[in-house]
Amino acid sequence: MGDAPVAGRLRRPRLLIGLLLIAISVTAVGAVVRSADDTSPYFAVRSTVTPGTVIGPDDVRVVHVRLEGGDYVAASEKPWGKVVTRVVGKGELLPAAALAPAEGFDARTVAVRTALPLADGIGAGSVVDVYLTSDATGSNSTSPTTRAVARGLTVESVAHDGGSFSGAKIETVYVVVPASGIEGLLDALASGGEISVVGLAGGGA
Repeated sequence: MGDAPVAGRLRRPRLLIGLLLIAISVTAVGAVVRSADDTSPYFAVRSTVTPGTVIGPDDVRVVHVRLEGGDYVAASEKPWGKVVTRVVGKGELLPAAALAPAEGFDARTVAVRTALPLADGIGAGSVVDVYLTSDATGSNSTSPTTRAVARGLTVESVAHDGGSFSGAKIETVYVVVPASGIEGLLDALASGGEISVVGLAGGGA
C-alpha cells in the first residue's frame, strides 16, 4: 500500500511526456502539410511554342508550383498578345523573358519546300540550317555546288504533302527567319536550285 503514491507519481510524468510527444507530432505533420500546400499558380505551355507565337489563353494552362522570384509568368498576369521570342517546350513554365510586345518582334515565318527527306525528329522547336544546291555553271565545273543560305533557324511546324515534286515527296518546313535574313533566303528559294533542310545535332524540340 505504501508504494501506490510512488507508482502514481511515476505514471504521471510518463503520461505528460506521451502527450507532449503526440502534440509535437501533430504540429510537425501540420507544418509539413502547410509547406506542401505553399504553392502559387503559374502558366505552363500546353505544347511547344516557337518564336513568333502570339500567346493566347488556349496556349497555356495553370499549374501550382513552389517557386520564388519573378522569372516566370504568374497566373494573375495576362500575357495575351505578347510574342514568344524563343522555344518553350511542352509543359514548361512560361518564362517572362521569353515574351516581347508584338511590335518588338521582327522575325517572320517562311515556308521552305524540300524534296529531300527530312531527318527523323525535325519538328516544331527544332533548329535547322538551310542549304542550296545549284547546277554546275561555267566550263570548268562539272559538279553541282552546295552552300548554306541560312543557319540556326527555328522550325515552327512541318507539313508533309501527299503530292510529288520532281518525282519526290514534298515536305514544307516553316522556319522563323530574322528580318535581316529574309531577303537572302527568299532569293535562294527562288533560284531554282535544290533546297535541303538539315537539323542540328542536339537541336530538337
